[in-house]
Amino acid sequence: MPNILITGMSGTGKSAVLGALAARGYEAVDTDSDEWCEWVDIPHSGSATERDWIWRADRMTSLLTLDRPGPVFVAGCKSNQGAFYRYFAKIVLLSARPDVMIRRIERRTSNAYGKRADEQADILGYVETVEPLLRASCDLEIDTSQITIEEVVASIVESIKT
Repeated sequence: MPNILITGMSGTGKSAVLGALAARGYEAVDTDSDEWCEWVDIPHSGSATERDWIWRADRMTSLLTLDRPGPVFVAGCKSNQGAFYRYFAKIVLLSARPDVMIRRIERRTSNAYGKRADEQADILGYVETVEPLLRASCDLEIDTSQITIEEVVASIVESIKT
């Protein structure tokens, strides 16, 4: 059965969608943890390096190459995710208006990322720089700004039937 990637910026609803998919009995994996990701130093101009939180290649490959009876939904947004696109039958981009994303981030209690002003500025920058790249490689985009999690999940589940 297929692997489905749920990707998008912080605050678009990836974790909530995964929770709803899991509640429906689907296998759902949130990759935003040490189990699936690691910090690496990326060489930058000169002798400078930049830290990046990327998928662990060995663990992600193991996850995505297992033979399963049903689909597995994987959520994440990492700079190296393109290296794994061949393992996904569908890539679903969740998007939302920036004001909605920031409001959700400020209210959430499950993840501290995005609470600080500098992190919010980074997220808004990623909407301009990263989201267009995700949009260009996705099979389905769902704007979660004004629809319920159940409507998002129904659209995703329907999309894997076709």
